[in-house]
Order: sequence, then structure tokens, then C-alpha cells
Amino acid sequence: MMERNEVLYPEKRIGSIPGIDVGHRFYSRAEMVAVGFHSHWLNGIDYMGQSYKKGEYEHYIFPLAVAIVLSGMYEDDLDNAEDVVYTGQGGHDLTGNKRQIRDQVLERGNLALKNCVDLGVTVRVVRGHECANSYSGKVYTYDGLYKVVHYWAEKGISGFTVFKYRLRRLEGQPTLTTSQVHFTYGRVPQCLSEIRGLVCEDISGGQEVVPIPATNLVDDPPVAPTGYQYSKSMKFARNIKLPANAAGCDCKGLCWDPKTCACARLNGSDFPYVHRDGGRLIEAKHVVFECGPKCGCDPSCVNRTSQRGLKYRLEVFRTPKKGWAVRSWDFIPAGAPVCEYIGVLTRTEELDNVSENNYIFDIDCLQTMRGLGGRERRQLDASLPMIQNMDKIDEQRSESVPEFCIDAASIGNVARFINHSCEPNLFIQCVLSAHQDIKLARVMLFAADSIPPLQELTYDYGYALDSVHGPDGKVKKMACYCGAEGCRKRLF
Repeated sequence: MMERNEVLYPEKRIGSIPGIDVGHRFYSRAEMVAVGFHSHWLNGIDYMGQSYKKGEYEHYIFPLAVAIVLSGMYEDDLDNAEDVVYTGQGGHDLTGNKRQIRDQVLERGNLALKNCVDLGVTVRVVRGHECANSYSGKVYTYDGLYKVVHYWAEKGISGFTVFKYRLRRLEGQPTLTTSQVHFTYGRVPQCLSEIRGLVCEDISGGQEVVPIPATNLVDDPPVAPTGYQYSKSMKFARNIKLPANAAGCDCKGLCWDPKTCACARLNGSDFPYVHRDGGRLIEAKHVVFECGPKCGCDPSCVNRTSQRGLKYRLEVFRTPKKGWAVRSWDFIPAGAPVCEYIGVLTRTEELDNVSENNYIFDIDCLQTMRGLGGRERRQLDASLPMIQNMDKIDEQRSESVPEFCIDAASIGNVARFINHSCEPNLFIQCVLSAHQDIKLARVMLFAADSIPPLQELTYDYGYALDSVHGPDGKVKKMACYCGAEGCRKRLF
């Protein structure tokens, strides 16, 4: 890309880069180079040379630093999130043990950072840390602009001269998303006693393969989630009868050929998942057809990705305004399944007169396809023609009212604690596996973007403004506390 002049921002610049917001994640140093965010795939300091001494920069002293990468390469680095002591470049052992083997010199990047102190110029700070789900083995997070406030030389841990630079994060920027800084450097609890505010060791009571702790640092005295029964599998109301199992595919072992796999043909003769990271959904679809009970393939088939239960270490935690919420201790890659919405599958008409139940999830796949009832219609995809008798469904009812819903008020799983956001990091995906009745599809939550550790998990509840009424018949006016820049201010 450099040779073909295809770098997005080939000219170096001081300050922010358009389109790269605080919290943006790169999955290799090469990605930063391709954008022009940090132009070196090895050096920790990116700087302007003498060639920039013209135009708007003619009064500056060069070299001048524009960005640094903190990735634990130097034994003398000290990272306290908002306040950083950064070790200059050069003189360390390149074999990977991080030790200094000779003195550093005040030139190139080191001199560039020193000039930032003299001129009061800010630098972009990127933090890199290990990540098994990244193709490069690392993730690099942009954490905003920092001012280089001081520099000095000293004898380092290994006895050689190193240059140190104290950087302080500018105020008024978005919240530092790399609370992963603490997470990466030892915040992951190693035992139950290390979990702050622990009020329940596992809300699933051992049902899930991965325990789900609950924490509360808000209430005094702290309380645990109550008023429901945990269940990892769907329950059914007495008047609900599921359709018979679909025929399925004749594949053996794993499904490989989308032209011969009957389930792949339902997805437009393609598999909706890629094998990476245990299976990731390529894109949101109206409905995903997975292999089911009568298929010949093994449980490890990629086309059974959503059926494998919880994979990530989730935590339910108390918030000041939104009640309980959910976050992950692990990095979640885009397209990965997070959890299924579990509760009691029932007919919507059975709950029409129930008020103040905030745990009802309409199975509205059909309504979403048609863009009815204020729902945002997805782009047509290849799965749509395979839905049997779609135009005849719900002829006896109002088109905008789903016939079935999931009630997680008294029985449910971790999904019942996931909050709304107007700019969510999860999306809803209808999945069919055992049968092919779209009205009774499974409701899965997938990662809409790569989600760093400790970021709250959210999805859009999907209510149109002024569409929900209270028991008195009046429109509910409820505040939205999602905090998103594009917040609709109230849910309904």
C-alpha cells in the first residue's frame, strides 16, 4: 500500500486522525501503518522529520513525535492509565527478554519526544496487549491524546542510561476504554477472594460450563440478583407445542461443501459462519439455518456455532442507574455468539395484560423482515426465499404483532440482565436449527463489533418512540441511560 500510495493518511499530522476515535482497535501494527495512524510497524515512536518544516509546521522544532505505542517492550515502562512513564527507544535486547544491553542516545524518536515537551505538543497513545483472538496475536487500542510533560535520563534497571518521558492524558476526552490496562496487567481475578464486591459466586448455580459471578459495589448493603430462577434451556408454556424436527443434511463428520449440504442451501448455498475463533457469523441475516438433531454432522460442525453454550467469562454487575448489567472478562471478536435469550416461550396474547414486565422478548423475525411496527428492516439476504409460506404467516393476527415471545421475568439466563443501548455492541439474530418455523426461532445475541474486556454488553431493545403504553393506556416516558452519543434520550 505504501509503494502504491494507497495509505489513507500518508502525511503525518499532530493530534487526532479523522475517523479514528478513542477506543478504536487495530489487530496488527500493519493496520496502523495502512491507515497512517502510526507509520512504523516496529518502532514505538512515530515522528515527523525535517522534511515537515514547511507550511503550517514551519515554526516547529524537528524531529517531533506524533504517536507512541505502549506494548510492554521495555522493562522500565510504568503504565498507570492516565499517567504514563514511557521509556525511550533503542538499546534493548531484540531477542524478546526486554532487557537493556546498551545506553540510549538522545536522537530520532527520543529527541522527538523531548521536543514535544519543549513545544507542548500532544501525542497519540496506543496500547498493545496479547490477544489470542487476533490474527497477529495482539490488539492495539487507541487511548487518546497525551501531553509529554517532562523528560529525564537515568540509569535503568539493567544499569544502562535510558530516557524517560512522563505523559499525562488530556482531560475532556472519552472515557479511557483500556480499563484493559489494569485488566491486562493482573486485574483478572485469580480466585474468588480477588473479585471486588462479590455477592454471588455463580448465578447459574453450576448450570453453565463457565461460572457467572455477580458483583455489587453500588448498594449498601450489597445485594445479589433475586426474584427469578436461572435456566440455561428454554421452558415452554402449557399451550406451546414445537414443530417436528426438520429432516436436516446428510453430511458426515463436518459440513464442508455448501453445494451438497442441505442446511447450507437454506442459507443461500453458503455457510453463515467462518471457522475462526470457534465460529463467527459473517454478517447479520434475516434468519440463520443451522444443522439440527437429524443432521449427519458432528456437534463440532461450524454450522452449529450458536448451539455450544457460553464460551466467554461473563459477569453480572450492579450499576447506579440501570440496575444489573453484564460485561465480559474476555475479549469477544466481532461475529462471535455471546448467549441465547432464554425464558418461558409463550403466546404474546397471554401476556397482553401483564404490566411492568421488562423481560419480555418478542420473537419478531417476521416483523423485522417486513419492517413493521417501527422495526428497522434488514437488507434482503439469500435466506429469505427459503422461509416456507412466509406471506401466509400471521394471517389471523395483526401483521405487526408477533405471535410468540420469550418471558424471562421469573425464569431466564444471563441474557435477561443485558441492558439497552442506542449504539449497542451486540445484535439480535434469529436462528433455526431443530425446526423451520420462523415464528418460533431461537433468539441469539452476537457481537456486532470486537468487544474489549470489561466493556458493558448491550443490544438495542428495538422499541419505536411512543410505541409502548402503560396499564393506564398512556404512552410511557422513560429515560434512557445508555450514554451513547446518538442516544434517543428515552426508550419509549
